[in-house]
This record gives sequence, structure tokens and C-alpha cells, in this order.
Amino acid sequence: MKSCSGVSFKRSFFEFVGPDKRLAETVLKKRKVEIAEGRYLDIKKNEKIKFEDFADEFFRLHSQPNKKPTSIQSDKIIIKNLKSFFAGRYLYNIGPQLVEEYKVERSKEVKPATVNRELACLKCMFNKAIEWGKTEVNPVRKVKLFRENNTRIRYLEKEEIQKLLDNCASHLKPIATLAVNTGMRKSEILRLKWIDIDFKRDLLYLIETKNGERREVPINKTVKETLIKVSKHLRSSYVFCNKIGKPYANVRTSFDTALKRAGIIDFRFHDLRHTFASHLVMLGIDLRTVQELLGHKTIEMTLRYSHLSPDHKNRAVGILGRSLQEMDTIWTPEAKKEKALKELSFITVDN
Repeated sequence: MKSCSGVSFKRSFFEFVGPDKRLAETVLKKRKVEIAEGRYLDIKKNEKIKFEDFADEFFRLHSQPNKKPTSIQSDKIIIKNLKSFFAGRYLYNIGPQLVEEYKVERSKEVKPATVNRELACLKCMFNKAIEWGKTEVNPVRKVKLFRENNTRIRYLEKEEIQKLLDNCASHLKPIATLAVNTGMRKSEILRLKWIDIDFKRDLLYLIETKNGERREVPINKTVKETLIKVSKHLRSSYVFCNKIGKPYANVRTSFDTALKRAGIIDFRFHDLRHTFASHLVMLGIDLRTVQELLGHKTIEMTLRYSHLSPDHKNRAVGILGRSLQEMDTIWTPEAKKEKALKELSFITVDN
């Protein structure tokens, strides 16, 4: 059980502490206390908790009570994917190498951004496991996320917008019209209630937003007329709902069908938000105003819309060339404003 050079325990555990017998006896007493308190030999680490069991507990105690419906559904899908890979393993058996294997395998099926979201959820799960005393190490902390390309800006030209709307199903057309005319997120549109609409002030009041802040969205004539034409369900407070009054959970299938009919490729519903912002910027609206309309907390998120399409860049260079040829009048403020408006007159906004 003990020796002058160290301390040993049942099950052949041995710890070397030196040649001093008195020191060995002191350490032995200390280890006995630690064992009694469950703090030695990673007692918690050896607790046999299967990943799938803890995943269900995490979802029940953390996701469901603390998150919005859309986030809960997202967590449910992510946890399902994680369980399919880690099921059957105990928490203490999941290390950085296994997480790296998951990262590699998932990257063959989905985009890097999706893998990163799943790893972020896994990291949160292990943080909670540590907090709840289920394990002691978070293996995800040592795993690097994929580098994401968040600069993708895909927007529709005016002709494409009309073509898309013309090919939308009757229930989808007003939803898409709001998206392209207000820049609202899909979830914000689908959760819109009649009580949130102020026709007198031409405003929509968004209570539940992505950043958690209440937002007022101004509406133009097109949006106002579109909303007035939407049939109000007698037993539902939602603007966009199915026959039994429940809000649409998603419109992906009908939206993909509309894209196919319109001949538009590489486009997502969220890109209607990009379309809204891009056209505002190309019309000369300042980024600060665009930021407020989109509901971005910081200007950094809005800066990605500071781009101009190649056509607009070419047109800008053309304006400069013609301007330099008219040196006698171009430098007066009145002349500059008149010519600029003339060059931009090809852009119209449906009101």
C-alpha cells in the first residue's frame, strides 16, 4: 500500500514522490482525502455518460428554454447530425482527434460554414457538460474552425426581380415582395403579425429580430398595396399563414420552384436581402442609412454592400471621361448634380 519512495493504491495505481518516507505518508493521506471527495484519478472523467444521452439533456435544458423557435429547430438539426457521428461514445472518450475526424467527414457533405456552426454547438455542449459536472475537458477548444468566405454578395438585377415575382406562387409572391422591398429576413417576414403593421405611418414593427432589438421598418407604396391585398385569416394573427392559420415554417420548396421557372441560378431567399441593400447603395443611399434599414448592429456588416456591380463601375468611369471633356461647365455644383441625376435616371424604384 505504501513505500518510502512513493504511494500506491489498490488497482495498482502508483505515484512517485521521492525517497522520504514521511513525505510519502503525507501524500498518501492527501490522496485518500481526494479519493473520498472524488477529485483524484479523474473520477468524473470516468463517469460513463453516453454522448447521445447528454445531447438530449442539453437540448431539453439549454436549447428549448433559452432560444427562439427558429434557433431551437436549428439546434435540433445540428444535434441530430452530431449524434449520428458520436453516438455510442462516452463523453470522456471524445477527444480533439475525434472532433477533427468529424470536421473532415462533415466537410465532404456540407459547406465549411455549416461545419463551423455544428462545431460551435458541440463546443457549447461540452462547456455545459463541464459546468454541470459531467466531464472536465472540452475537446473542441483545440480544434480550429474552417476559414469562411463571408463576402458572397448575390443580388438580382431589376429585370430578374420582376421575372422572379412573376413566377412565384400566389402565397409566395407577397412574401418575396416584402423581402426585396424592405430587406427583412425570412424569419422576420414569416413571423409578421397584423398587429405589427401601421398603415397610417407606413411602418412595420419588428419585435423579434436576430440581434434581439426592436426595429421599425418603413414600407413603400408597393409593400403597402401588397399587404392590403393579403387575405386575413379569421383565426390567425399572422399575416402569412396556411389554411389552418399556422404561420409558414418555411417557403424553400416554393421559392426553389419559382427560381427554376424564372431561370435564376445560384440564389437563396436571403439574397433578396442582399438585393435590397445592393440596389440602395447603387442608388447612392449612404451606408449608415442602409445599416439602419437592415438592422445591423455595426457598420462593419453593412460595409460589404459598399461594392458596385461591374456595369456601375464602367458607367462611373464613363461619366468621369465625359465630364473631363466638358471642363467649361462640369465643375459647377448645379451642372454636376444635373448630369449625375441624368446618368442615374435609368434606375427607377417601384413605389
